[in-house]
Amino acid sequence: MQWFEDWFNTSYYHILYGNRNYEEAAFFVDNLLQHIDLPKNSRCWDLNCGKGRHSVYLHKKGYDVTGTDLSEQSIQDAKQYEGDGLHFYKHDMRNLFYANYFDAVFNLFTSFGYFKSRHDDEKVFHSVYAALKPKGLFVIDFFNAACVKATLKASDEKVINGISFHIKKRMEGNIILKEIITEDSTGKHFFKEEVKALTLDDFTCLAQKTGFKIKHTFGNYSLQPFDVNSSERLIVIFEK
Repeated sequence: MQWFEDWFNTSYYHILYGNRNYEEAAFFVDNLLQHIDLPKNSRCWDLNCGKGRHSVYLHKKGYDVTGTDLSEQSIQDAKQYEGDGLHFYKHDMRNLFYANYFDAVFNLFTSFGYFKSRHDDEKVFHSVYAALKPKGLFVIDFFNAACVKATLKASDEKVINGISFHIKKRMEGNIILKEIITEDSTGKHFFKEEVKALTLDDFTCLAQKTGFKIKHTFGNYSLQPFDVNSSERLIVIFEK
């Protein structure tokens, strides 16, 4: 079992990251939609949707939304929001989902870079390319690797809901490795996260191999220009 199949499907993951900002997510989506001018009722794919916070908001804005994630627990939680024009499925992002179906695909909040193999990253891009209609858009919201490397905090301690989280971070080659030890009444449990420190050059290469064109890059959720030395995020909009 790979780390993301284990960690993302535990209650500890959802407890540690339970404070994710829904207002920030709505702010970002509003800015994106204003920029790309996506017609209402367009079909959107929220790729690696987690518990569906972006999917739900996109649906409220008038879109037909499909959310997918590999985590069974996340999808079960997201399904409480299902209705006409909003559906959730368990799915591996490397595999073809629908063909020539979506107007836009969103991969948000650093939901990429989990695979050790470059070939697996390419498979994701190919699956997204196949799923999009001609001129369809693919939006990736990733961290700015240069800033993450420069500000990496070696260790952290948190106590949430009576659970202790001991967190250590380090670079191993091009991988940002986070080791997480949880401690509660059931004992100690060990988990990890491994995310590749992908750069704009890496995403440009993936686009070229797949056939995507890069339309825009931004450096934060206000959609200000990307600066490798100072931007918090790397947001890339590709077109099929």
